[in-house]
Amino acid sequence: MADDATRRLDAARTRSATDTRLPSTAHEPENTVNRPIVVGFDGSPESLAATDWAALEASRRRLPLELLQAWPWPKTDVLGTADAITWSRHRLGAKEATLHAELAGLEVTSAHVPHDPAEALEAAGRGATMLVLGSRGLSTLQGFLVGSVSQEVLGRATCPVVLVRVREDGPEADAQTQDVLIGLDVRQPADDVLAFAFEAAALRSARLRAVHAWAPPVGSEYMAFAAIGGAEKELSAAASTQLADTLTPWRTRYPQVDARSDLVRGNAADVVVDASATAGLVVLGRRSRRLPLGPHLGPVVHAAIHHVRCPVVIVPHH
Repeated sequence: MADDATRRLDAARTRSATDTRLPSTAHEPENTVNRPIVVGFDGSPESLAATDWAALEASRRRLPLELLQAWPWPKTDVLGTADAITWSRHRLGAKEATLHAELAGLEVTSAHVPHDPAEALEAAGRGATMLVLGSRGLSTLQGFLVGSVSQEVLGRATCPVVLVRVREDGPEADAQTQDVLIGLDVRQPADDVLAFAFEAAALRSARLRAVHAWAPPVGSEYMAFAAIGGAEKELSAAASTQLADTLTPWRTRYPQVDARSDLVRGNAADVVVDASATAGLVVLGRRSRRLPLGPHLGPVVHAAIHHVRCPVVIVPHH
């Protein structure tokens, strides 16, 4: 096994040392069913956690895994740059070899490209099942990407993007006992988001919890007490019916999934963050739309990527 891992490491070093193109997934693959899971890798603890999570997910879904390290190194020689690039390639090749040794049957490739990380990830995402990125700490989003670049990828990626934090107990130590949580807006349910959540729950043999937040109508605070109670009861009943109707066809498609629904009064962002305390995975949607000032993440997604501790999946939809 050690000799095999060494050979794989040497092969990975050779391949990444000469690969200066955008990853192969930048172009639409012919087999859209077997699209890889692409993970951003930079050797940091956060990217290592993301890579481990992505490897388990690729094994679970029987999909190829691609490790992508994007580093826009200068065209001219700068003191120390060559050594740094060599070291980064070594770490990338070592991680690929480790995954080959630990997860038999997993198809793993790696690419080390001299491109802007956002550009490389967006290109890879056009032919990927999902992108997986490391997320560092609460109230910040760093890891593979930093600041505005992370916002750009999250806002423009055409495939689901997963953010993974470092866990002391492993990438998914208790995934089988924790819920898959989906935040739903019953007024605008998205099939892509629901499909991802139900499939994730089925693959994990986990319970699916669909949560929808509702609030009294604007101006109701000026209504008489009895009128407020009647209006809220009517609104709650209507939202509950919409939530049940939204889940019914998906429960039929995935009869093995124990899908439960929660109607919670309150701010949607707060409701999702609070509900995530017992979740192993949170699934949220992001409407794909072009804005003059660039990509925009809604308040619920923004709150989740900054405050939710478990992996968060942002699924684009129309």
